[in-house]
Amino acid sequence: MLYFSSLKFHNQITTSQKPHFYKLKSRKPHHMDSPSNSPPNPDEAVNDDSNPRTLPNFLLSVKLKYVKLGYHYLMSNLLNLCFIPLIAALLIHASKMNFEDYHKLSLHLQYNLVAGLVSFLVLVSGSTVYLMTRSRPIYLVDYACYLPPSHLKVTHHQFLERSRLTGEFNESSLEFMRKIVERSGLGQDTYCSESMRSVPLRLSLAAAREETEQVMFGSLDNLFANIKINLKDIGILVVNCSLFNPTPSLSSMIVNKYKLRGNIKSFSLGGMGCSAGVIAIDLAKDLLRVHSNTYAIVVSTENITQSGYYGNKKSMLIPNCLFRVGCSAVLLSNKSSDRKKAKYKLVHIVRTHCGADDKAFKCVYQGQDDNGKTGVSLSKDLMAIAGGALKTNITTLGPLVLPLSEQLHFFLTLVRRKFLNTKIKPYIPDFKLAFDHFCIHAGGRAVIDELEKNLALKPEHVEPSRMTLHKFGNTSSSSIWYELAYIEAKLRVRKGHRIWQIAFGSGFKCNSAVWQALRNVKPSPKGPWEDSIDSLAGGKAVIDELEKNLALKREHVEPSRMNLH
Repeated sequence: MLYFSSLKFHNQITTSQKPHFYKLKSRKPHHMDSPSNSPPNPDEAVNDDSNPRTLPNFLLSVKLKYVKLGYHYLMSNLLNLCFIPLIAALLIHASKMNFEDYHKLSLHLQYNLVAGLVSFLVLVSGSTVYLMTRSRPIYLVDYACYLPPSHLKVTHHQFLERSRLTGEFNESSLEFMRKIVERSGLGQDTYCSESMRSVPLRLSLAAAREETEQVMFGSLDNLFANIKINLKDIGILVVNCSLFNPTPSLSSMIVNKYKLRGNIKSFSLGGMGCSAGVIAIDLAKDLLRVHSNTYAIVVSTENITQSGYYGNKKSMLIPNCLFRVGCSAVLLSNKSSDRKKAKYKLVHIVRTHCGADDKAFKCVYQGQDDNGKTGVSLSKDLMAIAGGALKTNITTLGPLVLPLSEQLHFFLTLVRRKFLNTKIKPYIPDFKLAFDHFCIHAGGRAVIDELEKNLALKPEHVEPSRMTLHKFGNTSSSSIWYELAYIEAKLRVRKGHRIWQIAFGSGFKCNSAVWQALRNVKPSPKGPWEDSIDSLAGGKAVIDELEKNLALKREHVEPSRMNLH
């Protein structure tokens, strides 16, 4: 799990200049003032060169070793890249031949038996190698995101009042949470669980099960209603939830509810944080490439009832303020017949794991405070570690997705900096040339701001992430699907468009998934934005509220204001 937006709020520090990636290992963390003496101030810039709490500047970040990883992926598919153009050239040449040419060729092969056999063996061998090594295409047929009932909506004031009524938090902690909530980017209509509405709170195992069943079954019912398939055809089931892993498992709960077949390959992933949704897709992809002619279901969620912290340690209070109810259910297929009705095709998945480093491993860590209260604590090095993981991930992904011109420009600049002149300004590839839409994990306002700045994205590129954070809060691993649903609800996805989903999680991990639209995509019925997509683009009051809550600049909301006129 990643709570970027409020990491700046934990302690107030004086800053001057952005950190650089190549300086991170040699820098010591800046001293942190006592929270009680210095209340968190999210409006204060945190850009000190010695401070690891902001996302590092990508312009000074890239090293040659990270680029090699991307080219390793590229070279692993070199055979396919070379063989496909050869077949295409042969087909083009064959299409230009007439009957007389074919007759001459057959006579030539009759009198040149050796040449004929060699040609036949080359053709058969090449075709066999290609068929054995090619990747089976994976299609995203459809997906659904859970939309909680309206009575579960919670305003900032209601959240703070319910926190006060628990009697578990002192005034300092309540004030801390108030500052976080007001400046986190969350709106006034996010959703809490049923158990959190009770006074006193229902924090039992039974309440946690009820919440999980409600969100998982709600999203799956919606998915199955939109796509009419025989549930016995589902051969693979992957469920991910970090902090709630009961016995029987979450995947078993789904098998029991929908009476899925007995030989289904089912998995429950736990403790992998907000990036687990991409990990689950990757696992389903690998299984679909082994087991032919089948479907895979991937369910991503988090449990709010069991993940709450009821103590007064500041670093453990942040999840309470940001996390809200959410779940997604994705239907994948390896059937060629599903291509016509599928929305997307999976193009790439790139996973980065920094767990070998002790600081990265412990930067998001579940434990107990001095009073034995369980919660997830955040390290002051979190932003720097996240930046390093992100840097590795995108420089690995770059060679797979960027146009050749961008790759050559980037690579030549990198070599010149390494061997000729280190003062040459690095060239950061323009990822807007590779992707049409961006789904950045809505972990918080700060990470969205930093990625927008460092990757030179436009406001419309990060709009789905900002709006998802505003309406649904941090829904953990399912947030990237709420963002894609927002893009679809705006009717922005056209045939051939590429979508980049990127998420961060404990461990520490940064994972990317790239999808390509197979048609002009329309939103599925009963989507999470169906009741609000028009109002979010509404009048002056709505625009003013979003500008204030999301701390947007004037140029970010200028197009919306102009549309009103």
